[in-house]
Amino acid sequence: MKNFNKHIVLKTVFILCSLCFVLEANAQELETLINEALTNNPEIQKFELQYRRATEKVNEVNALSNTEFSVGYFVSEPETRTGPQRFKLSVKQMMPWFGTISSRENYVSSLVDAKYEDIVIAKRKLMASVSQSYYNLNANKAKQKVLIENIKLLDTYETLALSSVEVGKASAVDVLRLQMRQNEMQQLLDVLRQQYLSEQTKLNNLLNRDNDVAVTLVDTLMMPSGAVEITSGNLELHPELLKYDKLYQSIEQSELLNQKESSPIIGFGLDYINVSERPDMSFTDNGKDIVMPMVSLSIPIFNKKYKSLTKQNELEQQEITVQKQERLNTLETLLDKAVNNRVSARISYVTQTKNLKQAKDAESILIKNYETGMIDFNDVLDIQELQLKFQMNQIEAVKTYYIQSTIINYLIQ
Repeated sequence: MKNFNKHIVLKTVFILCSLCFVLEANAQELETLINEALTNNPEIQKFELQYRRATEKVNEVNALSNTEFSVGYFVSEPETRTGPQRFKLSVKQMMPWFGTISSRENYVSSLVDAKYEDIVIAKRKLMASVSQSYYNLNANKAKQKVLIENIKLLDTYETLALSSVEVGKASAVDVLRLQMRQNEMQQLLDVLRQQYLSEQTKLNNLLNRDNDVAVTLVDTLMMPSGAVEITSGNLELHPELLKYDKLYQSIEQSELLNQKESSPIIGFGLDYINVSERPDMSFTDNGKDIVMPMVSLSIPIFNKKYKSLTKQNELEQQEITVQKQERLNTLETLLDKAVNNRVSARISYVTQTKNLKQAKDAESILIKNYETGMIDFNDVLDIQELQLKFQMNQIEAVKTYYIQSTIINYLIQ
């Protein structure tokens, strides 16, 4: 079915556009997760089943109304010239006006087309959710790595402090401050590990698999070197807006059907009456059965119902037009916000990189001072805290960039 093949193209475009600036290994792993999610996610399966059920309705509406059969037995047999009537058989079939059945099919098919957009929208949202969860895990892992490195660095500082205490160049308070700082960082590390497990469960649920399945991640998620140009005109082709177009078309088909159903209904039938012979007479048509073809016509003389439906369809089309414009405004706002947030993330990353370099330079100066016999461990803790802050902000900026990119890709790809 060609509609079901569309999501493959959509998925490929989304992945290529959202991952063109990611490491190759990262792109491959994320693409694998997205493929698994599209295959196994229950919500996608729900929408696909709804679509198949809606498609089946086309076969339902192209059927004629029930054929009517009746049989009657004359308890008191009426006499006719050719003999007494014994029983009567009738069959009748009502036929809609010419083109009514095809109008029904067109109307239901237009509803099916609108229903398909629900699948496309759900798949886009799922791909964005999987990508965002994946980037959250990457950022969490990177922060854990930074904390572990900083804890090791504090171990080194603690060794220096203990040596300085022995020679009288530092006090035991300095050692305790370093140890308290280590405890705080260990706490942050433990919290991050718990948050990682929670985010991993979320991602596994999107893939409809066991919560404890480990997710493979790349070592480093890098900030892309160049900016990507955004074209807001692509919003017009967003499935959330295309759905309104298809709903509008379905109302047009509904009105065509309404016009057809306001036409007369033709009925064709046949009556068969069994007649017994008259025993006291002999003539040519004695006991001849009666066969009577019939044609009936049902005319909607009081057609106020159909005029009301026409007015309702006009109002519903106006409502859909307004809803589409409202949604377009919302999507444009979301796109502009995501673009600006992504630019801000890049600016933040550049700033944090500069600050981190300066903090490391300051750290080098402190270490050199220690070699000459002068070191202030309060300065050491301050610089270490600044380094950690800049590193965390740097990781957060990269994560924000990628998450905003998934929002942008959801909107314009």
